[in-house]
Amino acid sequence: MNDAAAMQNARMVPAYVNRGLSLVGGEGVYLQDPMGMRYLDLMSSYGTANFGYRHPILTECFEQQLRRLVCLHGSFANDTRAEAAQELLARCAGGLARVSFTNSGSEANEAALKFATLATGKKKFVACRGGYHGKTLGALSATEGTRHRGSFEPLIWDFRFPAYNDAAALSEAVDNATAALILEPIQGESGIHPAAPGFLRRAAEICRASGALLILDEIQTGTGRTGHFLASHAEGITADIVTLGKGLAGGIPIGVTMVSARVAESIPRGAHTSTFGGNPLAAAGILAVLKLLDQPCLNHILEVGEYCTGALRCLDSRFVGEIRGRGLMIGFEVAHSRDLVLKALQKEHVLAIPAGENVVRLLPPYIIEKAHLDIFLEKLRRILASPLFTGAQPCAAS
Repeated sequence: MNDAAAMQNARMVPAYVNRGLSLVGGEGVYLQDPMGMRYLDLMSSYGTANFGYRHPILTECFEQQLRRLVCLHGSFANDTRAEAAQELLARCAGGLARVSFTNSGSEANEAALKFATLATGKKKFVACRGGYHGKTLGALSATEGTRHRGSFEPLIWDFRFPAYNDAAALSEAVDNATAALILEPIQGESGIHPAAPGFLRRAAEICRASGALLILDEIQTGTGRTGHFLASHAEGITADIVTLGKGLAGGIPIGVTMVSARVAESIPRGAHTSTFGGNPLAAAGILAVLKLLDQPCLNHILEVGEYCTGALRCLDSRFVGEIRGRGLMIGFEVAHSRDLVLKALQKEHVLAIPAGENVVRLLPPYIIEKAHLDIFLEKLRRILASPLFTGAQPCAAS
């Protein structure tokens, strides 16, 4: 263990899994350890480094803004913040009219829940089993299961949790007392589970019929990750509230809650503010990301994503099961321990992350090329063919 790792382990609260690796630099789709060894990044720091590392446009954007103004409270106007809000609303469309800036996805979802209560006067909510919306107490209330919330119950919001992709169960759970339904277009943390065709549209209809608001949590699926700016754009779904975060500001902490004009009218001053929310540095990052995320980039995300999923489907089905996802949000089931696969990939200088019980998750930077994916796929084939994995129980038939 190097000095940095030892110091971090000794001084920080042990809230994170220890991957046993120190990283000190990065360029393009590679991260670098203190010895100069490079690691192919297929995780984008959990979906935040969407354009990799040291991207020239992002670097120039941040350098210019650092020379102008880094932080400014939201009670003062700022040109960069105002432009970022305007461009973001234009890109999202769908009747969204106002923006609230925070610093993380959890904060964005906290704001969404509070705004829904202010707009409806109700405090009952619905989310789906398998969803993940953050770890702050309000957002944690929307995250079903004991893994994250068991130690903190009872929580502060009243939630029901019907099954994901079960429109009948959703219709039963959402009623006239419901403030809002919060959904991910693709459930990420529980194993990369996309909404079934028509499910999001039916969810929107159920909300309209009951008077509940629809909140789409696009923190992981948004900002181009699935080949559309919002994953919900693929089905033409509109929502009352949309949340974004992760890579939206090019790696600078960001959370965004966008609301319709009707919801915005119900939000009084001081209802949800943040000292650092919408700081000019993060706002500059948003503008740079929106500039980079043009149609050719979105097309590239779809193309290389399809290439990767197609290649994964050609692997030995005894060891690689169902492959799920869209664009560059991909998960594949493994027969052996998921963590063993992740550790073996890391030894081969490839970084991926977990999802669900037995799923390896890939969230690579958008600048990844097929040649990079070929490197990963060849190493994965070699790992799965090793004695450690050939003794694994076969994957169940999908």
